[in-house]
Amino acid sequence: MAQLVLDRLLAQFGGGEIIKTGSQHGNEWARIRPDAWTAVCTFLRDDPTLSMEMLTDLTCVDRFGDEPRFDVVVHLYSVSKKHRVRLYGGVPEENPLIDSLVPLWPGADWPEREAYDLYGVRFAGHPDLRRLLMYPEFIGHPLRKDYPKEKRQPLVRRQAGSLD
Repeated sequence: MAQLVLDRLLAQFGGGEIIKTGSQHGNEWARIRPDAWTAVCTFLRDDPTLSMEMLTDLTCVDRFGDEPRFDVVVHLYSVSKKHRVRLYGGVPEENPLIDSLVPLWPGADWPEREAYDLYGVRFAGHPDLRRLLMYPEFIGHPLRKDYPKEKRQPLVRRQAGSLD
């Protein structure tokens, strides 16, 4: 059913923006060139045939040892058309940056902050990109595969009577 989504993407973006597509167990996916991330997502949201109104999930995968090292993974769903698609946006280790999807789907706000906090992937244009789960003094990104599990973090003392 979501093959329609891939067909529309390939028909709309013929300049190499769609790197690869596929289907596994009935779940269609597309790997998107990072510089086309916003354009492809805007098309998926605004095209009346597709109407991907809902971003259901955004996360990150660390493919340590491969390039691009990180994949930003987005799951989109059309409530009105009942189809879904998974998008991959690869970002390199030396500059893990990709456009924010918050202007398109405000619900991407906290998942992007989580991906930044845990993997160090930055989202250009995010309105408030700061740590979500770790404290501000935490050094590094704990879900990176090369994060040392024995690493000690700076101790942070709380003020007496503080709610933070």
